Amino acid sequence: MSDYEIADRKDSRALTEFLQKEGQFLLPIVSLIETAQAAIDEVIDVAGRATIEAVLQLSAQEVAGEKHSGKAQGAIRWHGQQSGVVPLSNRKLRVRKPRLRHKEQGEVEVPAYRALQTNSTLASRMLDILLHGVSTRHYRQVLPEMAQTVGVSKSSVSREAIEASEQVLQALAERRFDDRDILLIYLDGLRFGRQHVLAAVGVDSQGNKHVLGVRQGASENAVVVQGLLEDLVARGVRPGRRRLFVIDGSKALRQGIEAVYGSTNPVQRCRRHKERNVLSYLPKEEQLRMRQVMKAAWRLPASQGEARLEKEAQALEKDHPSAAASLREGLAEMFTVNRLGLPAPLSRGLCSTNVIESSFSGARSKTRRVTHWQDGSMALRWAAASLVATEKNFRKLLGYKLLWILQAYLDEPSDGQLADNRNVG
Repeated sequence: MSDYEIADRKDSRALTEFLQKEGQFLLPIVSLIETAQAAIDEVIDVAGRATIEAVLQLSAQEVAGEKHSGKAQGAIRWHGQQSGVVPLSNRKLRVRKPRLRHKEQGEVEVPAYRALQTNSTLASRMLDILLHGVSTRHYRQVLPEMAQTVGVSKSSVSREAIEASEQVLQALAERRFDDRDILLIYLDGLRFGRQHVLAAVGVDSQGNKHVLGVRQGASENAVVVQGLLEDLVARGVRPGRRRLFVIDGSKALRQGIEAVYGSTNPVQRCRRHKERNVLSYLPKEEQLRMRQVMKAAWRLPASQGEARLEKEAQALEKDHPSAAASLREGLAEMFTVNRLGLPAPLSRGLCSTNVIESSFSGARSKTRRVTHWQDGSMALRWAAASLVATEKNFRKLLGYKLLWILQAYLDEPSDGQLADNRNVG
């Protein structure tokens, strides 16, 4: 064993004393993990960095003693901070580390930093502990040595986690969009166990994506849909300008859009949802052919594409009537974007609700071990947290430089009819 080891008894006692005095700093870390307020990389960057930097401070204190105001004492003294890098198994983590200097011999290494530099498994082990669990019932497993010294009960950590996540939800619920010209609204839902959450993401005229809001309940629930849309109106996404809506196919979504925003807004059904629905009714050996048929039809002008899929539905009626019915359902709205005649680089991003589904993928991965969803509020917090975390990494809409073409169409008075222009998207 080296002369300095993170798990050494001497350093363990120092860590215990520090946590007894400053243990509250762990609560934001626990809350961050339990409420999924950040994607996995952000948890590593925030929680991991905070923990490692705390250990580096303790290590420097072992060498130079505690910091004191006034003239420095002793041969080894604190000399500010500097940037450093801690190697992990698959990347490097930037940290701020204490700087120590001997009054005669110059720079002095921080022992913990030297250990982390020479043994990358130490940092990875610390991060593994932090990222071990996602629910309060795993609290003592997440921080097994620290739970006793922090003196925080499992129930109080749960309250802290709920309060922190509710702040995220409240901030999301109070966002205003009066100064944004929202041209596109994507609507889709996610299930957490038996709980459902409906989400809305908007795109403004500059191509920027915004999380507009979330609502507890399913996209098939008309009350939930209308409640979410009316909330958007109250926060600045008002009727009076036409928008393109991209939805998951629910009839309640379509009805809600008409009830709140009127019947003149073009609506595009998500093609990924439609593809999954149709293929679910077909045997595996026929799914590849059907997928190719649908993708080819979507590249045609609207009238030709609809005719091609109607012909396919007729061929399916005898052996696979449910697949035929699914293919026909909402057929016209599968080709709304085609009717707009938009350039291919833009139209490709307007035919599915991928922007929401990809945001929720992080939440799915982090909640796969959660076996009991207490209530809809818990699911709502997870959904809000995952969307807010992902929003930081949102890129502009694919083909956003061509959004002016869609905007020009939406700015024109509606005649209730879309031209059947050829679309190559």
